[in-house]
Amino acid sequence: MIISIASGKGGTGKTTVATNLAVSVGEPVQFLDCDVEEPNAHLFLHPTIEETKTVTTPVPQIDLDACNQCRKCMDICRFRAITVIGEMVLTFPELCHSCGGCMAICPEGAITETGRELGVLEMGLRDNVAFTHGRMRIGEAMAPPLIRRVREDHTTTNGLTLIDAPPGTSCPVIAAMKDTDFVLLVTEPTPFGLHDLELAVEAVKILKIPMGLVINRSDMGDDRVKAYAQQEGLPILMEIPFDRQIAESYSRGEMFALAIPEWKARFRELLEEIKTLIGKRAVEK
Repeated sequence: MIISIASGKGGTGKTTVATNLAVSVGEPVQFLDCDVEEPNAHLFLHPTIEETKTVTTPVPQIDLDACNQCRKCMDICRFRAITVIGEMVLTFPELCHSCGGCMAICPEGAITETGRELGVLEMGLRDNVAFTHGRMRIGEAMAPPLIRRVREDHTTTNGLTLIDAPPGTSCPVIAAMKDTDFVLLVTEPTPFGLHDLELAVEAVKILKIPMGLVINRSDMGDDRVKAYAQQEGLPILMEIPFDRQIAESYSRGEMFALAIPEWKARFRELLEEIKTLIGKRAVEK
């Protein structure tokens, strides 16, 4: 079972929910931090990193001696990663989306692929939590290929996998949520929280994945998030209050489910509710 924990905006407590859930469930968990532009789950889980892998993506390399400047590679590339100027063929690796179309269409076989570094995968362990995160190379613009590598290499278990998705609703978020069994959305009861929650809900609807909601700092703000959830039939699975003890645990880089035992039980109940919702969706299909 794969659960993606997501949010329409940053700062709602998405990683807090994901990490506390991971240490509460009492079973082996595979934790994938797919917020590759700014991964921070390791600051709470404190895994022992045991393996590091460099991740590359294929980009075109032109053999100018074999090239006849037919321009077919330039014409097929919608991202303008290849340009033909006279007898020169210029490539722009940062624009390439690694589709392989230029290599497939070249009549002279003048195009091969070389690798461009995207970042690294770091893998480790904390008790029953197998941990992996991606860390993008500084200056890299495309997160989805690295997110896919995090998921391809490490969502092979038959147990529970938790994905800490990037904030927002852009392409990296879709890459983290796609083909998961459930999306747990985390929001806060503020106008900004509601606005971005609405965007996130619409994105999950397009992906046709069952979803539920956690409201963080639930005793602040107003009731408009709850009204929206009721209107959309979005189940509120947990409410986390603005609590001093929880805030103190967070400030120390600790998980409050370990400091406050009653919350460990609540996160276990949260998982059971998610399993029930997934089961109902399977029956409806």
